[in-house]
Amino acid sequence: MFILLLLVSLVSSINAASIVSRSQSYPLSQPAVLGPKTRITIGNKVIAPDGFERPATVVNGIFPGPLIAAQKGDDFAIEVVNELKDESMFKSTSVHWHGLFQNGTNYADGTSFAPTGIIVIIPSNMKCDGLRGPLVIYDPHDPLAHMYDVDDASTVITLSDWYHVVAPVLRHIIGTTANSSLINGLGRYAGGPMSELAVITVEQGKRYRMRLVSMSCDPNFYFSIDGHNLTIIEADGQLTEPLAVDELRIFAGQRYSVVLVADKPVDNYWVRSLPNLTHASFEGGMNSAILRYQGAPNADPTTVYTTPKNELKETNLHALINPGAPGIPEYGKADINLNLTVANKGGIFYVNNNPFEPPTVPVLLQILSGAQEPSQLLPNGNVIVLEANKVVELTLSTTGPGGPHPIHLHGHAFDVIQSAGSRIFNYVNPVRRDVVSAGSTPQEQMVIRWTTDNSGPWFLHCHIDWHLDAGFAVVMAESPSDTRAHLNPVPQEWNQLCPIFDSLSPTQLGGGGRESYQEASSITTLLFPPSPLP
Repeated sequence: MFILLLLVSLVSSINAASIVSRSQSYPLSQPAVLGPKTRITIGNKVIAPDGFERPATVVNGIFPGPLIAAQKGDDFAIEVVNELKDESMFKSTSVHWHGLFQNGTNYADGTSFAPTGIIVIIPSNMKCDGLRGPLVIYDPHDPLAHMYDVDDASTVITLSDWYHVVAPVLRHIIGTTANSSLINGLGRYAGGPMSELAVITVEQGKRYRMRLVSMSCDPNFYFSIDGHNLTIIEADGQLTEPLAVDELRIFAGQRYSVVLVADKPVDNYWVRSLPNLTHASFEGGMNSAILRYQGAPNADPTTVYTTPKNELKETNLHALINPGAPGIPEYGKADINLNLTVANKGGIFYVNNNPFEPPTVPVLLQILSGAQEPSQLLPNGNVIVLEANKVVELTLSTTGPGGPHPIHLHGHAFDVIQSAGSRIFNYVNPVRRDVVSAGSTPQEQMVIRWTTDNSGPWFLHCHIDWHLDAGFAVVMAESPSDTRAHLNPVPQEWNQLCPIFDSLSPTQLGGGGRESYQEASSITTLLFPPSPLP
């Protein structure tokens, strides 16, 4: 079974959830779960998920939006309709299906920053205005199905941060901070009203596969449920050997499946998701939701947070299916050994001394037009060409503020040979996933391995959206000479997207223009230099 995060895309919610305001509970009106062949409409609406009203970018008129669910082996055909009209936010968009490897369909990866997608100016932080959420692919032959009784829309749990200022303004600010965090789209902020919190309902005696999805733009979360252990069985769509913990840290873009056994007395229990932000707390129900046993009163929990005794250590996670990293099991002995050092200078991120700058022509289009060598591919210094069917070992470390950085590779799952903060190198049975922390200090590094069996240009980037916007990315161009043959026929419509986009006026693009920078300067003086208008 897989959990796939839709970045710059849709949000999910819980069909059977309810929301609570102090001691009263109200049912949420939820749309039907969408299937793999469906239509979604992206538009604008004023919402208040934490009690503060602001315009947002939503799917099908709601936030959270509908869950898209499918069975393993299904084909997807999702029509996306753009009805964005609010000029304070971006009006042109693309959809990236995080966790789907797009093998043979690189052109449909949907990244809005240039490797494969067409839109080369609109930033990834569009999802910080509300356009985000999960997609779940269910495996009817899941080898761990015997461990749980319930696995449906009611057990998808989304974690996100939330901002009271639109993203086109915040992207000008160095070190912007979220106002609140949300669980299933609901939360509270410091000094705000006692707004409604999400309620997750369980029946005593049953076992639940909870699918945690971090849709965060920035912070990571320490997730726990008072009085309950969580058994991890999947990380980023890859099954793991079952591992019991009492708290886990989940980074932006990561997903976990955990089994919760509802074996406690019928009552209400706090669900906690503490962001790694200064002064974050659970005071007044912030960073919280409610786990409610059937038969418990509609009241806030009285349970107390206890210091975890068995928190998740990534090195204790091991792949369940075909464990073992590819290649010679020794550091530096892969076919291709890469070392990337990332520095933060004045808020701009430099990967091996180069900040990523979107090219005017997507890398995929450059390759299909005949460019093959690193010297031919733009942006200079931002594209790494890899040979086909080789084992790649990547070591990445960071310096400067802003960490820990969650690193995501498109087009692949990878084996985590070394986790940040650990001295252990594991080639025998490492966890396999697609987002991993690179840590916060120069003394920490992450080491990953994958095989170049998916020809095309693939983004490697920090999953903190503000950092991606500030240059923390490179493109891995796998076997450019094979890309045309590897791709399914590229739709003619794909070739028309660049000319259409290039013809749009600043008003049609949205994003507030110069006014967004002026608004940012009224908030703080810690700003990036103003970027040129499109």
